[in-house]
Amino acid sequence: MTNATTTSKQVAVNDIGSAEDFLAAVELTIKSFNDGDLIEGTVVKIDRDEVLLDVGFKTEGVIPSRELSIKHDVNPDEVVKVGDSVEALVLQKEDKEGRLILSKKRAQYERAWGDVEKVKETEGVVTGTVIEVVKGGLIVDIGLRGFLPASLIELRRVRDLTPYLGQEIEAKILELDKNRNNVVLSRRALLEETQSATRSSFLADLKPGQVRKGVISSIVNFGAFVDLGGVDGLVHVSELSWKHIEHASDVVEVGQEVTVEVLSVELDRERVSLSLK
Repeated sequence: MTNATTTSKQVAVNDIGSAEDFLAAVELTIKSFNDGDLIEGTVVKIDRDEVLLDVGFKTEGVIPSRELSIKHDVNPDEVVKVGDSVEALVLQKEDKEGRLILSKKRAQYERAWGDVEKVKETEGVVTGTVIEVVKGGLIVDIGLRGFLPASLIELRRVRDLTPYLGQEIEAKILELDKNRNNVVLSRRALLEETQSATRSSFLADLKPGQVRKGVISSIVNFGAFVDLGGVDGLVHVSELSWKHIEHASDVVEVGQEVTVEVLSVELDRERVSLSLK
């Protein structure tokens, strides 16, 4: 009878030590975070109310949907996708359920403030997309929520703001207060700068004796103003017609296209005199 061969099971050598030592070693592999830290993670799950982020912590980090974007009431699927690398700010190291609570929009906010402050210091220009129409103006996404008052959108007051929604616009920073989370923008200031540069260039090319086409922009008691395509020139009532007239409206009307001769150009006062005769 052949004796059965008994095979001994191999036992792994515990080179860590006690159970307490093992738990301590595992703890060392887990990242440590503090409130206010900026961290990076990978999106592993998207729900309607929250997004889960793998950040190397003992549990996934949680970004509530309200903390995803500076836009209100966004669908999480429109902001992030599974597998995306996301930067977030630690709001709470552990909530009552032991979860790490994060904010994507506040991380974006912190980054954006530094950039916006530099632009303000250099009197530069910011570019952003209009994300909301609110009472009195527009909200522009410049990395944070910038408020653009209705009176500062164009050179003239705009009544219907709806067409601006979704548009990318450039603007100057008028006010900046981080403590009050207040950013006020002005597109009109930028347009005025551009218009001033265009006006100066236009006036430099304008010479007495030139014949130009224009449009009657307004009528006053002493004559009519003609928009020459960058500069308004005045046609005095005495230069409107060879006949004696009482008022400019006897000869021209607002919006009418006219051909005029340049009589004089005063560069220092930016004044142009024209003749329709």
